[in-house]
Amino acid sequence: MGGAADGMRFLAEALARQHGRLLPFFPVGLGCGIGVWFGLAQEPTAALYAAVALYVGALAAGVLWAAGARPVLIFAAALGMGFLLCGGRAWMVAAPILGGEVYGPVTGRVVLIDRSQAGALRITLDRVWIAELPPQETPARVRLSLQGDRLWHDPQPGQVVMATAFLSPPPGPVEPGAFDFRRDAFFDGLGAVGYTRHPALLWEEAAPGEARIGRLRAYLSGAIRAAIPGDAGAFAAGVMTGDRSGLSVEAVAALRDSSLAHLLAISGMNMAFLTAFVFALLRFGLALIPPAALRVNGKKIAAVVALGAALFYLLLSGANVATERAFIMVAVMLGAVLMDRRAITLRSVAVAGTVILFWQPEALLSPGFQMSFAATIALILGFGWWAERMARRQWSRGAQFVATLVLSSLLGGLATAPFAAAHFNRFTDYGLIANLLTGPVMAAVVMPAGVMAALLWPFGLAPMALWVLEMGCRWILFVAHEVARLEGAVTAIPAPPGAVLPVLTLGLCWLCFWQGRARWAGVAPVMVALVLWMQGARPTVLIGGEGVVGVMGPEGRALSAARGDGFMLRNWLENDGDLARQAVAAGRAGFAEGPMGAVFALGTGTGVILSRPEQAEAACRAHAIVVMEAGPLPQGACLAVTPERLRRSGTLAVMVTGDGMALRVTHPGRRLWSRDGVDDPARFFAAGQ
Repeated sequence: MGGAADGMRFLAEALARQHGRLLPFFPVGLGCGIGVWFGLAQEPTAALYAAVALYVGALAAGVLWAAGARPVLIFAAALGMGFLLCGGRAWMVAAPILGGEVYGPVTGRVVLIDRSQAGALRITLDRVWIAELPPQETPARVRLSLQGDRLWHDPQPGQVVMATAFLSPPPGPVEPGAFDFRRDAFFDGLGAVGYTRHPALLWEEAAPGEARIGRLRAYLSGAIRAAIPGDAGAFAAGVMTGDRSGLSVEAVAALRDSSLAHLLAISGMNMAFLTAFVFALLRFGLALIPPAALRVNGKKIAAVVALGAALFYLLLSGANVATERAFIMVAVMLGAVLMDRRAITLRSVAVAGTVILFWQPEALLSPGFQMSFAATIALILGFGWWAERMARRQWSRGAQFVATLVLSSLLGGLATAPFAAAHFNRFTDYGLIANLLTGPVMAAVVMPAGVMAALLWPFGLAPMALWVLEMGCRWILFVAHEVARLEGAVTAIPAPPGAVLPVLTLGLCWLCFWQGRARWAGVAPVMVALVLWMQGARPTVLIGGEGVVGVMGPEGRALSAARGDGFMLRNWLENDGDLARQAVAAGRAGFAEGPMGAVFALGTGTGVILSRPEQAEAACRAHAIVVMEAGPLPQGACLAVTPERLRRSGTLAVMVTGDGMALRVTHPGRRLWSRDGVDDPARFFAAGQ
């Protein structure tokens, strides 16, 4: 008993020393609960939700009488709250998902216009009608790629259009543990995706008052692109309105490979630049008018107007997670200005994280959420440390500017690097240089020129501001292309095992939020995560799509197809940390032509891509895995992989170990967005099952 009492006393004293600094741990607790919910293979039952609710209630009651352990109880309650938030959000947004492939007429209202990775124009529709599909089975939203040679109609937000399209359910991950588009589509209400090679026809003009923000975005984007030709105009439109549909595929690739894509993402930096410019413009403008400066509080008036500008920018840009986080941060900061409090602190970050996770708990898994919060926390802590040291020395204004520029780019790059590498499988080697060359231009030229163009537009005086905006955008694109062309501009990074990011994030949160020497305990989980990442093994064999196979060989992964299934195969290679093109990977050693088809190695055994279905029985006796087209399943000890089975399981990953083969499927269980998963892969793929 004495030891337990001493332990509780030590805990209470340690928490007391953190007084006023524990708020950031609350969204961390929410995130842990959200992560547990998403990590479940099966949809939670009502009994489990009830048990978690009782758990949260008991902890909430404990908070009232256990003052010393109150922070621990609140953190533990946050875990359960995150779990419950996910369940409530999932059932709130649940909508029909297309059950299979459909071809026919589709009608709907345009709510979003963007472009695919291949550069095709895409439209997202709501109020959907699909021929021969009952209303209760019709998805709430559908996204179509317009792949025809020409458009008979240029779609605009709010318009009702009709097209003859191929539709299918949103695709799942390309392999086990990869990004799950189907899950994201579920939370966005997107129940089907597809394409049309026929022109989309205008069925009905937008009703008065409908889609005002979308129509305003389209109008402003069109006006900017009309005034500024080429990719520079498309970049300016993307920065100012969030409409990136006009940007070429080459420009998008250059921005990505030079680590400048974040400039186009309407992220915290854009919001900060715009808000700071509006705040400074109004505050110093009022200071230049003596009667106003003597009678009103220019600082607070500027804060109110800047907050309105930030809200307008949020709505105009489409309100993605990074922009929402930035707006909440700005709102907290400007609210602190109005109340004469310190504006930029970790508490404001904690408030922003809590609000977003309560509102959209699924945002936790998005790269935008993780990278934007990582960068913001690093900047606050880094500049806090730097400010203490700058106060002790005499720095010229020029030296302070250069140091601030370098430090902000360095901190932002280092903080986001592990998350960018984990999600996008790449590290941009010259990203720091590119950001140093473009950051000042974005802050001092592009955003101010965009704001001034908007203010001067009604008076017909916008051309000069637009010219300045064009020059700034052209410089940024020039830097992006030149940096992306440098040899070794991108280093490929293998995808980490599933446990790496959670362990890494928790370790970094402890390092950032805990005060005192005990904070260095966070180094241990960070090192564990990095070791797991470096030692993580990729699957020996991947089987997906219509039976396409990727085998790990001495030159990297060899592919069984030089064409087709490009998105999936490109992602397989990127997850391996391989930048090779599909055609190159298809020419690697890994397959040998045998009498029954292409043979690949499986440790001491082999697999075969069967060329003739009638040889299935013989192939099953000779090989451990038989990849075959639809037909009678062979009887034997092999694993029979057919397109029909793969449609249910998703990509099959085979890991050859000393004990044999370990199988993983992409759809391992049954969730609201994945109702037909596979619980036992070995049994499911066994012949005759």
